[in-house]
Amino acid sequence: MLENLTERLTKALRNLRGVGKLSEENMAEALAEVRQALLGADVHFKVVREFIERVKAESVGKEVLQSVTPGQQLVKIIHDELVNLLGGGATELSPIRPLKILMVGLHGSGKTTTSAKLAKLLKKRGMNPCLVACDVYRPAAIDQLEALGRQIDVKVYSDRGENSAVKIAKRFERQASEDGYDAVIFDTAGRLQIDEGLIKEIIDIKDLVNPAEVFLVADSALGQEAVNVAKHFNEAVSITGVVLTKLDGDARGGAALSIKTVSGAPIKFAGVGEKLDDLDVFHPDRMAQRILGMGDVVSLVEKAQEVVDEKEAMRMAEKLRKAEFDLEDFLSQMRQIKKLGSMGSLLKMIPGLSGVQIGEREEKKMKQTEAIILSMTPQERQNPNILNARRRLRIAKGSGTEVRDVNTLIKQFEQMRKIMKMMKGDGARKMMRNFPKM
Repeated sequence: MLENLTERLTKALRNLRGVGKLSEENMAEALAEVRQALLGADVHFKVVREFIERVKAESVGKEVLQSVTPGQQLVKIIHDELVNLLGGGATELSPIRPLKILMVGLHGSGKTTTSAKLAKLLKKRGMNPCLVACDVYRPAAIDQLEALGRQIDVKVYSDRGENSAVKIAKRFERQASEDGYDAVIFDTAGRLQIDEGLIKEIIDIKDLVNPAEVFLVADSALGQEAVNVAKHFNEAVSITGVVLTKLDGDARGGAALSIKTVSGAPIKFAGVGEKLDDLDVFHPDRMAQRILGMGDVVSLVEKAQEVVDEKEAMRMAEKLRKAEFDLEDFLSQMRQIKKLGSMGSLLKMIPGLSGVQIGEREEKKMKQTEAIILSMTPQERQNPNILNARRRLRIAKGSGTEVRDVNTLIKQFEQMRKIMKMMKGDGARKMMRNFPKM
């Protein structure tokens, strides 16, 4: 989403290298570029103006530390201001139990799916959530929520015979409490635009169920319009937080950078994909780091802890240490990596590699490699030495590739195994001694 903004900010700050002191003159061009980058990302113009003024006031006349360059010091100042712009520290959910959450937003923002994602996230935290279908207008809205509920094994309360969303909310709020649920998520109806009917219905539901949290689900692709939507909803029902959806898309990012300042509501969660696991707690400091091309190692580690099997990782480490790694293990490792997300999204989290572009060709290559290995028998995966010409031809046909693709994979794998054998035992020290000759 923010690749263009990251690229332009990095270019703007690169021009300050070698300057001994930050001054209004040598910062003018850089901050002009920063201003254009933010406006180009669809950040609200008032937010941009205030942001630049704060950075300028913080920077001008500040002596540059010996250990850093002026550009690095300005990056630190801009980073801190971006964190403030995005809402400060990560905000926790209300401790009130049962936790009642009212989901509001415009039609098409992803509200129903986000409700299910939030329910699944709460389940991971040890809570017992349920969903209440309060959208009585959109065709198949109840069907969609019930289907999502089955996928995540969460109870969905619904009544197809009732036309009043307010009555549905009140009835099932009481029922969910009696049934022992400690989190109740109300999925309300959206509209193509804000209207009096929508606002009145949400106000009535809020007054009846008294939710601890009111979340606005906003499509980040709307840019400044998402900010205006947040402002209107906040004035009507005092939203306690925003869930930005489609942050993994090609939106310019203006909504994320503007919404807290204009609406006063913090961003609490971010939708980063279509799967029901793709809802992350929003951390302003981590987002600021990613915007400035610093990566996000903490989120990468957290994601790895969630999806990587620790026993499998230990078993694989032992096989690597003994140089007993085979194609079966290679396939297992590829699948573990795929659980973390696309290679492009992973590189964005690694400092120094956020600007590296992984295109469709590289992603296709990984799928091709997996297809080739899956076309082998278990015996062939465990012992690639038996792969003669006839076997390789069969594997190529089975995987929809060419024999040369199979040969390339086997060659690369053999080279990797040679390196592992060199690293085995005392081999690492010997290899380092011979490194200059190599």
